[in-house]
Amino acid sequence: MSDLARRDARVAWHPYTQHGLEPEALPVVEARGAELVLEDGRRVLDAISSWWTVLHGHGEPRLVEAFAAQAAKLDHVLFAGCTHEPAVALAEELIAVAPAGLARVFYSDDGSTAVEVALKIALQAHRHAGEAERRVFVALEGAYHGDTFGAMAIGERAPFFTPFEDLLFEVRHVPVEAAAIEDALDDLGPRAAGVILEPLVQGAGGMRMHAPELVRAARAACDARGVFLIADEVMTGFGRTGTLFACRQAGVTPDLLCLAKGLTGGVFPLSATLCTAALFERFVSDDRARALFHGHSFTANPIGCAVARASLALVRERDVPARLDAIGARINARLAERLGPRAAALDLRRTGGIVAFDLPESGGYLAARALERRRRALEHGVLLRPLGNVLYAMPPACTEEAQCDAIADALLALSEA
Repeated sequence: MSDLARRDARVAWHPYTQHGLEPEALPVVEARGAELVLEDGRRVLDAISSWWTVLHGHGEPRLVEAFAAQAAKLDHVLFAGCTHEPAVALAEELIAVAPAGLARVFYSDDGSTAVEVALKIALQAHRHAGEAERRVFVALEGAYHGDTFGAMAIGERAPFFTPFEDLLFEVRHVPVEAAAIEDALDDLGPRAAGVILEPLVQGAGGMRMHAPELVRAARAACDARGVFLIADEVMTGFGRTGTLFACRQAGVTPDLLCLAKGLTGGVFPLSATLCTAALFERFVSDDRARALFHGHSFTANPIGCAVARASLALVRERDVPARLDAIGARINARLAERLGPRAAALDLRRTGGIVAFDLPESGGYLAARALERRRRALEHGVLLRPLGNVLYAMPPACTEEAQCDAIADALLALSEA
């Protein structure tokens, strides 16, 4: 065990980690591009973009420069009653590139809080409209939207949130089908608050992929019944699906759009919840009690906003969605060629820069060999984090062709283990 890992084992508690089975953390001391450098000097390909956050690559100079310049000028100021250029400019730029019709930006800290904000806006907006009974959301089976209590409620309860199930509010989880969404909304009737989904790809639920038609159908179903559509693009945003936002492939504007992860290129914790002008107007009043009472100490942190602006500029200049799509296509093609007839049986699939397939193993997310496969991937020089029996890759946009091939080969080795 390395010195860093030994010290870590005495004091740290890691997320989504069973310390009885994973006693040693990977000691990372440096990162550049698509590579992580370990304490012993080994280099490992970050094939999952460090939990899907690192968009351009580690240590991207433009982002580092934006970080340093903003920190030297204005490090932080509360956003309640104050404003600053990085936050305003970023909001303007996000509205300009987001699906048409989104008009306001509420900043928070991470994907879970972006979703939590969206839920609270939707529920409170219904109350302001005199429809307080509209409090039940429709979500997809296998959904994952974060770890705060509202986000847990709308996610699949097992295995992540079972200990808290009796504390979570009512949600209707339905199969990933347009008819199921419509039927649930009709059954709920005046109790329906809206629909929330991860457009095109369900991330932590196993990289399950669906067609743009489902998103269009959800939009139509919400419109017909006067409820809100929330698009959780925390993972799918900023090019991961081959377009800047997954909603664009469906030609849909949600009422609320949740962004995080790639928002700052993985450099700084920042998230944003975008909403329509009509939703915002429901909160504007001479009655202070109608305000949205939600906030975070670091809401709209100037450093984070400055880094996000630099990241968004790189996304446009380098056509990051096209880059990620090409990376995904290369990994997928190598897997398809090597797997041969097994590709269909394993459900090899791709959306943009996200490639996944399933292993014939029971247990789902808690599949017994997931930890062993992580260790074996490192032996091949690749950081992977299987979702139970689901193997996937989602590398950053700087990943080179040879690195794509190395990632595919590591996935192939795990498929044969």
